Amino acid sequence: MNKKLRGIIELLRPFTLLAPIIVSSSVMIASLIYSGKADISFLTIVVTVIPASICFALLNGASNALNQATDFKEDKLSKPYRPVPKGVITQKEAQNISFVLFIFAMLLSLTINMTFSLFVLAIAFFSITYSLPPRIKKFLFLNQLWVAIPRGFLGILGSWSVFGNPFQNPPLAIGCIAAIFLFGGTSTKDILDAEADKRAGTKTLVNVLGVKKTALISFVFMSSAFALIIPLIMLNILEAYLFPLALLVVFSFLIFWLMIHNRKNEKRENTSSWTLMYATYMTYLLLFLPLIYFESIA
Repeated sequence: MNKKLRGIIELLRPFTLLAPIIVSSSVMIASLIYSGKADISFLTIVVTVIPASICFALLNGASNALNQATDFKEDKLSKPYRPVPKGVITQKEAQNISFVLFIFAMLLSLTINMTFSLFVLAIAFFSITYSLPPRIKKFLFLNQLWVAIPRGFLGILGSWSVFGNPFQNPPLAIGCIAAIFLFGGTSTKDILDAEADKRAGTKTLVNVLGVKKTALISFVFMSSAFALIIPLIMLNILEAYLFPLALLVVFSFLIFWLMIHNRKNEKRENTSSWTLMYATYMTYLLLFLPLIYFESIA
């Protein structure tokens, strides 16, 4: 494979592009079932879900490329194997690839509906301002919020808007829970970058408070997110059939333990706690589809 082409593929981090496609598709189908739109043909569903889910993959790829274009100094210290610090892709090229993907995602979103396009635009705004001036990534707590809002809250509302009303109680509650979980869970990605971030002037919980205190704070947010499902059910904001999702709180304990032990995942470029956090987030959203489906046929 051509060296430049391989560098572009590595820049986009294909492993992280799979999750938004699978998860967003699942949420879209769940919203379709919940909305009771049984008159939509299978072909219409397919030709709508595929481009809509690709939009999220493009946004994620664009964010990955832009992040690496602007994190050149940090990556040179903590991730020298990445294509930009290796010199395979220049910072300018990475940034150009990023903006092409952002534009393509926006144009593709217009084929779905205007509400969906607005959510895609909002997600792009958070991704761009995270890496470029004012570069929210540098600021403690705000950097976590800037990941949690687009990837948790807005991503879910955007997916739901493809077939349903994103301002109903279920998507709003689902999105809030996801954002709270990610606000805590996003610290797992900062463990290996702690020293590089500190040298670059980026403040994270890990390089300010240390891994153990960060792990405790992360655990509080991650476990609280799933625990919140119970009172939301009691308040009739969520349906009782969604209670099994609260059991995912168990994984918060495991993520906390892995953060404390600071173990590197040999198959991925981050820690095992990050891998489990990512898998837990995916599981949480993927479970909505079968739970809503079985309730609809009960």
